[in-house]
Amino acid sequence: MKLYFSKALVGVRMERKDLPIGVQSFEKLISGGYLYVDKTQYIVRLLQNPVYFLSRPRRFGKSLFLSTLAAYFRGQKELFKGLYLEKAEEELAQRENREAWQVYPVLYLDLARREYKTCEDLLERLTLNLRSWEAAFGVAKVSDAPDEQFAYIIEQIHLTTGKQVVVLVDEYDKPLFESLDNEPLNAAYRGILRGFYSVIKSLDAHIRFAFLTGITKFSKVSVFSGLNNLRDISLVRSFSGICGITAQELSENFKPYIAALSEQIAKSQEETLAVLKREYDGYLFAADGENVYNPFSLLNVFASERIEPYWFATGTPTFLINYLRKVHYNIPDLENRARLSASRFDSYRADMLNPLPILFHTGYLTIKGYDPETWVYELGFPNNEVRYGFYENLLADYAPSYSDLGFSVNDFLDAVRAGDVDTFMTNLQLLLASIPYDTASASNLQLRERDYQIAVYLVFALVGLFTQTEVHSSAGRADCVVITEKYIYLFEFKLWSAGTAEDALQQILDKGYDTKYHSAGKELILVGASFDETKRNIGEWVVKRCSTNC
Repeated sequence: MKLYFSKALVGVRMERKDLPIGVQSFEKLISGGYLYVDKTQYIVRLLQNPVYFLSRPRRFGKSLFLSTLAAYFRGQKELFKGLYLEKAEEELAQRENREAWQVYPVLYLDLARREYKTCEDLLERLTLNLRSWEAAFGVAKVSDAPDEQFAYIIEQIHLTTGKQVVVLVDEYDKPLFESLDNEPLNAAYRGILRGFYSVIKSLDAHIRFAFLTGITKFSKVSVFSGLNNLRDISLVRSFSGICGITAQELSENFKPYIAALSEQIAKSQEETLAVLKREYDGYLFAADGENVYNPFSLLNVFASERIEPYWFATGTPTFLINYLRKVHYNIPDLENRARLSASRFDSYRADMLNPLPILFHTGYLTIKGYDPETWVYELGFPNNEVRYGFYENLLADYAPSYSDLGFSVNDFLDAVRAGDVDTFMTNLQLLLASIPYDTASASNLQLRERDYQIAVYLVFALVGLFTQTEVHSSAGRADCVVITEKYIYLFEFKLWSAGTAEDALQQILDKGYDTKYHSAGKELILVGASFDETKRNIGEWVVKRCSTNC
């Protein structure tokens, strides 16, 4: 354990424990003296029912919470010293007239530890766990079928120990998640897992407690069709903070880290908290719940004392990008409060055309609003970190040669801030020229044009994260408005067949798109551009600058 001192708080002794980055074992976290945000109050609530399911995005603390449950049911009282559960368990045991910290046999299945490319991979993983449980509890092998052997192990443990079994499953859906773009393989996985997990329902008399976690929401007619005693707490208000860091937890547990970060980035603590909220907060897992921060990003921010997109550094699933292209989803719709009915949250099929449920459960979208009369949710990006990483990954997919062009989003941003329209537009030309003209797109001109439109949209959306951008937001406004400290840009694009760059510029003037910005005290830069359908790129552009009336 180390002591750190902040110049901002001279004379105040501030203790900072090691941050548990990558630590998913509750026992290791507590024994190692790492910082722990106490989530044990949720265990008391969970004891009211026997079987649960929780869906949360990757790196949100699901594995750590499952490990905490395992420690509780193994009776590891010493690990809970000073935590909420220490006193609560004693009081609960007294009310229920039982001994506190009872020990139960725990079967822990972690499907996150390998990749699944074939059915053999999944069967091998299940078999390894079955062999481990057989050895640990002295149960003989009686069947090669995973579901039959699983059932036998549970029955025998209960019979020989006199204790019901606790079943904990981490990342139940990883094989399904990895095969989302392969329906035959996905269907095979569903068949195997449906039989395996249905054991939890059929042997409920032998099971004290079961808790399953995953990323994607299960479908009631798919994997868990036989597990109808399962309570899903993924969108329940009282469990909205079970994973992630709430604003209160941030202020109570991370005071010295916030002070150190404030000093490092030269901002007040109030300003630092505002930056953290903008970049990493905003996840909402119940319409009337409370927002939570991404814990992985927060821990990395405080460890490195740098504001960066840490969650995306772990990688964006390739299948997700391919999936959006496959279903031809209109990306700009994501900024316009995409809507999804409550019933659709349960949708999970490999051939599903609506990507919103997957985008929500994987953490790229979150709840922004809810209409209780129509049972419809409004979804949007939770924060800047997600929006930036998502758009940057998409841009690299729409323009595969983007990383080889010798410039980046920063170059677009620098040009806009400097009032350098020619550099901005030239780079945009190079980017569009890098989009491959594949056969599939060539067969559908409308879809092909959408590729270019989305690429342009992504550039402006990324620039807008660091300025202020309105892109195709309503009729009667320029195609794009970008506002910087010194300049206000109004862009208008026209297809070559519909008009010239001069025509596009004249439209800005004729429609008075610039009028509302005359009193802003900034230089207005009006840009009219044409798009050459033959060359599939920006043809030419003209610029008009004015300080007041254009």
